[in-house]
Amino acid sequence: MIRTVFLLVFTLVIVPVIIYYSGIHLTSLQLDVLSRLMRVYVVAAGLCFLIGEITKNYSQVDKLWSLMPIAYAWLATGWSGWPDRMILLSVLISLWGIRLTYNFSRRGGYTWPLWKGEEDYRWAIIRAKPVFKNPFVWSMFNLFFICYYQMGLILLFTLPIVAVIPEEPQSLGLSDLILSVCVIALLFIETLADQQQWNFQQKKKQTPDSGKGFLDTGLWAIVRHPNYAAEQAIWILVYGFSIAAGNAWINWSIAGCLLLLLLFKGSSDFSESISLEKYSGYATYMKNTGRFLPRISLSRRAVTENG
Repeated sequence: MIRTVFLLVFTLVIVPVIIYYSGIHLTSLQLDVLSRLMRVYVVAAGLCFLIGEITKNYSQVDKLWSLMPIAYAWLATGWSGWPDRMILLSVLISLWGIRLTYNFSRRGGYTWPLWKGEEDYRWAIIRAKPVFKNPFVWSMFNLFFICYYQMGLILLFTLPIVAVIPEEPQSLGLSDLILSVCVIALLFIETLADQQQWNFQQKKKQTPDSGKGFLDTGLWAIVRHPNYAAEQAIWILVYGFSIAAGNAWINWSIAGCLLLLLLFKGSSDFSESISLEKYSGYATYMKNTGRFLPRISLSRRAVTENG
């Protein structure tokens, strides 16, 4: 987990620098919008840190994870004069945020007072590690990784909304339609995966001693993390809108989706290490089922082809 954190922080610094100095520069309007969004980010991350330290609930960023991209998108769109592509992208980001907010809310993520609610179980596990038993070390981890890194990542993977700010009015095209349809399809897959997991967990609470203890049917029989897979694909497609707007295939706004891929890799590694300890059949499940992409068995293919 520590190695993953260092990799993420290193990439957060290096990737934007490399892309910025590759010769692609922002317009004056893009710079203005970006500077405003940065100020929103600094304040929001600071509040998450203070509230987490006071309440000892370190999932404050989780409560904003699905809401901040919506805020960033519509603020940027309004500050830019409401261009068509930005409105479309803001609507899609809002649909993504509504789905995730609902799923987080029904798991107990939002309560009153707002700073309470469900805390990510992984923070308690990390806090129990010897290196984090020092209160100062944990506070620094909370400040730099949980709050400023994660909130910075939210801003970064939303930055294609800034990259699509046009210098001159632009019309929507076929690429915008294709990207939009793909995003909506992935949102459906995420919603279905979340519902399957929700149904499984509710049944598990009623009959805790039945079954394997983990979900391996439905979409979860195809890949181990169908919701994560769809989530990553959605933000890659959001980056695709920057290309549809006329930017290069590799442009400065790619940093966010790259970092998100690393985050999901590290997050799934950590959660699966816990599942391996808890469930005896999870190793077999990992062997037979791909993490984010379906695993094609050559032996199964041979049997199918031979009839």
